[in-house]
Amino acid sequence: MIRLLVAALAALLAQAAQAQSWPAKPIRLVVPFAPGGSSSIVARAMAVEMEKGLGQPIIVDNKPGGGGNVAMQDVARADPDGYVLIIGHIGTLAVNPFMFESLPFDTNRDFAAVSLLAKIPNIFVVHADVPAKDLREFVALAKREPGKMYYGSAGNGSAGHLAFEYLKLVAGIDLVHVPYKGTGPNLIDLVAGRTQATSAGSPPLLPHVKAGKLRIIAVGSARRISVVPDVPTVAEQGYPGFETTQWYGLNAPAKTPPAIIRRLSDEAANAAKQPSVAERFAVDSAEAVGSTPQEYAEFIAREQARWGEVVRKAGIKAN
Repeated sequence: MIRLLVAALAALLAQAAQAQSWPAKPIRLVVPFAPGGSSSIVARAMAVEMEKGLGQPIIVDNKPGGGGNVAMQDVARADPDGYVLIIGHIGTLAVNPFMFESLPFDTNRDFAAVSLLAKIPNIFVVHADVPAKDLREFVALAKREPGKMYYGSAGNGSAGHLAFEYLKLVAGIDLVHVPYKGTGPNLIDLVAGRTQATSAGSPPLLPHVKAGKLRIIAVGSARRISVVPDVPTVAEQGYPGFETTQWYGLNAPAKTPPAIIRRLSDEAANAAKQPSVAERFAVDSAEAVGSTPQEYAEFIAREQARWGEVVRKAGIKAN
C-alpha cells in the first residue's frame, strides 16, 4: 500500500513539474477536415490569440479523411503531453460514434474535453417557388404532400442532413433526402428548383437568399442571429428545445495533465473574448464561446444524447 501511495505521489509530482514547464515547444493543433472550411477558420482565429498567452506557436495541421476519424485516431494515439490537440466537432464527437459501426478509438475514453470554442447556426431554406413563407407553412405543406418534396444536403451524415432529419422527427413530416458531394452541388440543384429545401450555415446560402432564389423559413439555433434578425427560430415556431448548430471545441488526448487542460481552457476563454476573434467569426455568423472543461464535457454528453437518437431513429449509416 505504501509503495502504491509513493508511486502515485511521484506521478503527481512529475505531472506538476511537467505542467509548470509547459509549453516549451510549439503545439500542434489538428483540424480533422480539409483547409478552407469553418473548422479551419475557428482553429486559426483561436490559435492566433491563444499562442500570445502560451508563449509558443500553435501550428494548425489539417488532416482530412474518414469523416474526421483519421485525425481523431492520430490524436488518440498521441502522447498526452499537451503538444498535440484536436478541433472537436459535432460530427466527430456526437454523430460518428453512432453512425459508424466501429471506430479505432473510443470517443469518450480517449479524449479529454478542454473548451467549447464556437457555435455556428444552421438555417433552413426553401426554393422561392415553394409556397411556404415560414416553417409552420412548410410543415403544413409537407403534411399535405408526404414524400413529394426533396431536401438536399452536402452528403450523408453532414450537418445539413442531420438537421433536416431532426426536423422531420420533431415535426412528423416526410421528405426525401438527396445527398450530394458537397454544399456546392447541393445548392446548384436547389437554386435550379430540382430540390425544394436544405439546411446549412448561413454564408453559402445568403447570396441566393438576397438574389431572391431561396427563402429562409427558420433558424436552427436557440436564438435568432444578427444576419437575419427577423427570421424566427425553429423553437419559436412551435418546437420548443429544438437546436441544431455546428460547433467546434478543443480536445486533447486522454490523460493529459489536468494543469495543462486548465491552462488551455483559460487561454481559450480569453481568446474567445478578443475583438479579432469576434470579427473573424462574424463572417460565418459564428458565436465565440470559451468554456470550462466540465462545461464542454457536459455539452458533448447532451449533444451525443440528441444526435444519437436522431441517427438511430432516422437509420443513418456511414457510406
